[in-house]
Amino acid sequence: MNDSKRRLWTAGIAAGGVGAALTAVLLIGNPQENGADGRTDRQETVAERGQTVMPFDLEQTTHHFTPTKTGGVQDVVADQPDDTKQISLIRTHLQEEAKAFARGDFSDPAQIHGDGMPGLAELEHGHERIEVRYRERPDGATLTYTTAEPVLVDALHDWFEAQLSDHGDHAETGR
Repeated sequence: MNDSKRRLWTAGIAAGGVGAALTAVLLIGNPQENGADGRTDRQETVAERGQTVMPFDLEQTTHHFTPTKTGGVQDVVADQPDDTKQISLIRTHLQEEAKAFARGDFSDPAQIHGDGMPGLAELEHGHERIEVRYRERPDGATLTYTTAEPVLVDALHDWFEAQLSDHGDHAETGR
């Protein structure tokens, strides 16, 4: 993330306007839409790769990425709150991811988004200084990432931004 984007992002978080900051960041660097359904070629590729890593159906679930001053919150929820199959698959996957991330294993996101994914290298190298907590919610599950190191907070925000952009309509900012 360049300095001007980071200032917009950070200002939005500090002012409580995460959505406005994220919108500004995405508008500044948003790729052109290519598909008839409004997805870019990259979003189509990411969705295809995601099917090999994530057991739940991206068309029936939504990722929510909420940056915080100390890291961020990632919620994955079933679009239909009574979809017990998707909820179970989300929970199983996020439990496994929490364990992997705590070990510094970010191979699943790398497989989906690529090894050059923004923030990924910093998260892999700094994983011992990031707390990853899993918790269930009625419609899915949540991973909360917390660190005291500003460089890792920035890496988490970059990582969230990349996922928001790559997942397109399968992801949203905030809760």
